[in-house]
Amino acid sequence: MNNSPVWHPFTQHGLGEPVPLVTRAEGAALYTADGCRVIDAISSWWVTTHGHCHPRIMSAVCEQAERLDQMIFAGWTHQPAEEVAAELCRIMPDELTRVFFSDSGSTSVEVALKMALGHFANRGEPRHRLVVMEHSYHGDTIGAMSVGARGVFNAAYAPLLFDVGRIPFPGEDPQATFDALEAECRKGAAAFIVEPLVLGAGGMLMYPAHILAQMHAICAKYGVLLIADEVMTAWGRTGTLLACEHAGVVPDILCLSKGLTGGSLPLAVTMASEAIWESHFSRDRSKTFFHSSSYTANPLACAAAAANLAIWREEPVRERIASLAERQQAHLAALSNHRAVRNARQCGTIAALELGSAEGAYLSDLGPRLLRRFRERDLLLRPLGNTVYVMPPFCIDDSDLAQIWGAIGEAADDLAEA
Repeated sequence: MNNSPVWHPFTQHGLGEPVPLVTRAEGAALYTADGCRVIDAISSWWVTTHGHCHPRIMSAVCEQAERLDQMIFAGWTHQPAEEVAAELCRIMPDELTRVFFSDSGSTSVEVALKMALGHFANRGEPRHRLVVMEHSYHGDTIGAMSVGARGVFNAAYAPLLFDVGRIPFPGEDPQATFDALEAECRKGAAAFIVEPLVLGAGGMLMYPAHILAQMHAICAKYGVLLIADEVMTAWGRTGTLLACEHAGVVPDILCLSKGLTGGSLPLAVTMASEAIWESHFSRDRSKTFFHSSSYTANPLACAAAAANLAIWREEPVRERIASLAERQQAHLAALSNHRAVRNARQCGTIAALELGSAEGAYLSDLGPRLLRRFRERDLLLRPLGNTVYVMPPFCIDDSDLAQIWGAIGEAADDLAEA
């Protein structure tokens, strides 16, 4: 039994699984107290982009720590936040003119939902309903859970969650998705929140860009705001800076976190169009956007984000992403026809597949067995049920990538023989 008082997230301590102690990290690897080098195949929960302890980012944080560590952001500002906001406005779609800071993906979604509802309330329009896609996941705070899939993640908290409109995932019948979204929009919905192209925690479910474009068109037709939750899909994961780029879509509200700091420190932003800003801009204090947290726009995290943005501006990041996507495709193709592999799929640097014959439910018994197997092989791979996905830092080399996919192939072989 683990005698530590720490209660870990998404961890059932009653199973008695080991909890390795990580002492340092570099590039695409973690190093444990017992001397193991562990390949980080999932970017430490999808956050690390350029690699762990990137020198430029670490240097920026250290320099900032000598000047300003933390300050209130309500009615005050500081240079790192101003620099990050200006650079985001430069590289993100022109229509997204305003940057609101928070500290995690969940809170960036909470901010987005409140912005959308406040937008219509301040304009005197009776729009209160939010629309979501089935199997979606937007975080673990109350609003974020409410707009996510209902199931094992949040069943115990059902009394806290508010009702939303739901449309089916665009699988074999995309028209059913379009029809359901249009029906919700006709009812006067305020906003539709969606993970563009890839539903992460829902099982790395993927859908094509033209479907996102059509859903955006339906929302625009009825004046329904489109909220793009790009907490996971942004920063090159799908091959472009934003997943929305694949569809030529500009959302009304954009949620960003995870790779915003290169994965080094917690920070998030919610970017909004000028129309949403204008609906809150008033001499009437009751129309203020009432949201904050103590660490909003923390200067250390903003310094990390500024360094990350400089890396994107000055280094061949897009070439690294293209190279990783190409190498992922080769490994995935080699396994796609294996008899223990189903639904091999890829979007940019994200590759996923199902192992075995069981459905890909989160509580699949295969999941913990795979997790244990990969951990014993010094791999940080965390299957979603029997869905195995690989989403490594962009700096990963061929040897480490081959080791990841070799272990997945061995698991497939053993399942086929069982």
